[in-house]
Amino acid sequence: MWSLLYQLASPKLYYQLSGRLIPWLVVCTLIFLSIGMMWGLVFAPPDYQQGDAFRIIYVHVPCAFLSMALYGFLGFLSILLIVWRIKLAGIMLRSVAQLGASMAFLALVTGSIWGKPMWGAWWVWDARLTSELILFLLYAAILATAHAFQHKDQGDKIVAILCLVGLVDLPIIHYSVYWWNTLHQGSTLLALSKPKIDSRMLYPLLMTLLGFTFYCAVVIMARSRNELLWRERRQKWVKSLVVGGKS
Repeated sequence: MWSLLYQLASPKLYYQLSGRLIPWLVVCTLIFLSIGMMWGLVFAPPDYQQGDAFRIIYVHVPCAFLSMALYGFLGFLSILLIVWRIKLAGIMLRSVAQLGASMAFLALVTGSIWGKPMWGAWWVWDARLTSELILFLLYAAILATAHAFQHKDQGDKIVAILCLVGLVDLPIIHYSVYWWNTLHQGSTLLALSKPKIDSRMLYPLLMTLLGFTFYCAVVIMARSRNELLWRERRQKWVKSLVVGGKS
């Protein structure tokens, strides 16, 4: 397993493999988002309490889920960089953090839009909302720290350490609705229990969740490929790409 991981972490192999995967991931993104959004926004029945206002979950839930999942991925990359010194992990840190910050921001905005008609306020200092805001601030701190270093290779380890420290916020976000008396509803989708949502609403939600996930994969690969070319610009394989492109 670890030998395979080291092979995939090779900058040249990653560049070639990601280049082949991106077109397929783009197709998957378009298919799942198109079907999921159309199904959820047009054909899914209105909620018996929230009416059509519930439809914002087809953006809010994927963004909230991915804001946490991407931070968990940051933690994984940080371990790869600090423990096994895999250069590619450091290169991907910034790309993942930028996308994660966008997902956290969208989760906060869509949550506020939903909260106004449901709670009567754009924002309340609810445990789930506050911990999600802290996650967004952690992303912002990571990006600010990354840009503070002129030599990116030198700042990668500092960024990785900051990422690991922030992992403590993830279980707080997830369990906040159980640990405290909050306005935010509990988790709709749980791995070990029956979903608390009608199947006519559930399936389009799963489609949009997959669509957003494929989109994140496309963006991370595209950005990390560009960053990889810049950092490895003195390597022979990159120079051969440039020469081949010119010819």
